Amino acid sequence: MPDLLIELFSEEIPARMQARAGEDLKKRMTDGLVEAGLTYAGAAAQTTPRRLMLAIEGLLAESPTIREERKGPKVGAPDKAIEGFLRGAGLTRDQLEERDTPKGAVYFATIEKAGRPAAEIVAEVLEATIRNFPWPKSMRWGSGTLRWVRPLHSILCILSDEAGAQVVPLSVDGITSGDTTAGHRFLAPKRFAVTSFDDYAAKLKSAYVVLNPADRAEHIWNDAQNMAFAAGLEVVDDRGLLAEVAGLVEWPVVLMGKIDEEFLQLPPEVLQTSMKEHQKFFSVRNPKSGRIERFITVANRETADNGATILAGNQKVLSARLADAKFFWENDLRATKADIAQWTRALENVTFHNKLGTQAERIDRIAALARELAPVTGADADQAEKAARLAKADLSSEMVYEFPELQGLMGRYYIEAAGEDAAVAAVAQEHYSPLGPSDDVPTAPLSVAVALADKLDTLTGFWAIDEKPTGSKDPFALRRSALGVIRLVLDNSLRLRLDRFFDGQLVRAESAINAALPDASVRDLLEEIADHGVFGAAFQAAKEKLEGLPASAFLELEKKVPDASGDLLSFFHDRLKVFLRDEGIRHDIIDACIAKEGNDDLNLLVKRARALNTILATEDGENLVQGFKRANNILTQAEEKDGVEYSYGADVKFAETDSEKALFGALDAAQAKIDPALKAEDFPAAMSAMAELRGPVDAFFEDVQVNTDNDILRRNRLNLLSQIRQVCSSVADLSQIEG
Repeated sequence: MPDLLIELFSEEIPARMQARAGEDLKKRMTDGLVEAGLTYAGAAAQTTPRRLMLAIEGLLAESPTIREERKGPKVGAPDKAIEGFLRGAGLTRDQLEERDTPKGAVYFATIEKAGRPAAEIVAEVLEATIRNFPWPKSMRWGSGTLRWVRPLHSILCILSDEAGAQVVPLSVDGITSGDTTAGHRFLAPKRFAVTSFDDYAAKLKSAYVVLNPADRAEHIWNDAQNMAFAAGLEVVDDRGLLAEVAGLVEWPVVLMGKIDEEFLQLPPEVLQTSMKEHQKFFSVRNPKSGRIERFITVANRETADNGATILAGNQKVLSARLADAKFFWENDLRATKADIAQWTRALENVTFHNKLGTQAERIDRIAALARELAPVTGADADQAEKAARLAKADLSSEMVYEFPELQGLMGRYYIEAAGEDAAVAAVAQEHYSPLGPSDDVPTAPLSVAVALADKLDTLTGFWAIDEKPTGSKDPFALRRSALGVIRLVLDNSLRLRLDRFFDGQLVRAESAINAALPDASVRDLLEEIADHGVFGAAFQAAKEKLEGLPASAFLELEKKVPDASGDLLSFFHDRLKVFLRDEGIRHDIIDACIAKEGNDDLNLLVKRARALNTILATEDGENLVQGFKRANNILTQAEEKDGVEYSYGADVKFAETDSEKALFGALDAAQAKIDPALKAEDFPAAMSAMAELRGPVDAFFEDVQVNTDNDILRRNRLNLLSQIRQVCSSVADLSQIEG
């Protein structure tokens, strides 16, 4: 079986596109070959800045002959039907076979497709792959029609076996395939022929090309660490930058340079960001002081002066870049010390969203909500409001304008420089977190209060204007915001009723949208929401309190806010299901807990779900669910048939069997344990008490016929089933459990 080697040689491919391009080449080629009948033993793709390479081992020498049988029209069918069948099969009428079937004689055609040589199939598949390659961006050059990420220079395509190598002939837009490639652009630019993958890899290495990107990355990292260690320093770990730099060079040569003394006092994050974004340099840190003191750059060639000229040029360019950063830093510090509040005022001219007002208006909403959340997180209310008003001030700074990824971090520096408390300054950096499932969750009370306020305002604001995630589209990252709220609440063991805060923030957002209520009325309405905990009751109280307020404004809010609040809570429940899936908690278990009161208290909801999940993993819990469902089904059918609700209590004096009497006692005992356990929020104890009903319920159904002919006994037993439903449902809605 021959091996296939393909190389597509071009001008430099952007580093960010290389890995995906290698996988695309592998998938499109292997899928196309298999579809044509050519199986293979293994395939691997490699990339460098100037080439995509694919090696396929153990390819079939030719595709197998295929025999296909097709059923045609009935014998005697119209000529047009038969002729159409013949055209599709590529046969003549004398090649058809007549066969008897239960429905009469029918024409059958046997179509044989002869196998084809591998080279012929490879040429077809490769040409189609090249012409339809899914580059994120592509270009045309010269007079050709081919689109490629950068001008394509050559196609290497050979089949090799023990007998030797054979060029697979094809031509794409005037580029004819061959068996040659080129080495390093400067160190070994001459083309050379290859006969196999091993020959190809060995000759490339001799021509100063490291083919495997993982090998290039490992070489860069090891050399960088060794250089830094020799100087008593350490390289700042940045795997993303390492992968990018490995995609910029074919023959990596690691060099370490110095940073001018005048820039060493810049915050280390500024140095690191500037060098990474502008120069693709690695930062080298002094482990004792934490300062960034040197940089690592990776050249694409060896030089006679061991990189001295390259380093000198890089240091000159770096100094110019860092001079800009120093200018921004010093200007920002002067502005901060003069009046940091000026930056917040400047945000009055920055639109957050055309339907949600300016950044300054959003900060007002966040500050008000942070003040309300402060008692929940254990923060001081005045400090929470102040921290919220300063947290986004750095959006007006020159440094963040230049490096948006430093927002929050620079705010921390600037707020501290303005003389504010370190805890207030930390909020600027921490309130954006968590940004993802693996990001750290803030624990400082002030940071938690503002982080919650920021994310809840984002969610309620976009819900107020009906800009919700749809399918895979989530342009405002609302799913991430909801997950952030969930993690903040659970990791910090917070107890808060989301409904109340949804309502208040939705009212603020609505006020920002249409200014339907005067400011004083908005404040009064929010106070009523805080007092009553729910919007409906607050609405009634505020309507009585606020004389002369336009009825239309209240009616609009009364209709829209509760609907949006309920829908947003459902969104949170969906996100919670996804979050708890990693713990092995099924959606139906969470649904069973959502059906209970207090489902907007995420901590309470999760405690209940975890306890239910644990008890359902036991034999008693699993079997009790079946007993509950049996009782619930019998009871539901009887209530529908009789037109009454059996909930007025069963009497033990009508119990006939020992199992029936035992169930009365078991239900009373379970209720006596469950009620105080639920009051204490001891859900494991409540679930265990519920699970103890498994035995008595099973025994009851084995011994007793519920729908007996005796009406008195039947009604009493149905009321007993109602008691089973009531006791179990006080813990969770077991009707939601699947299976």
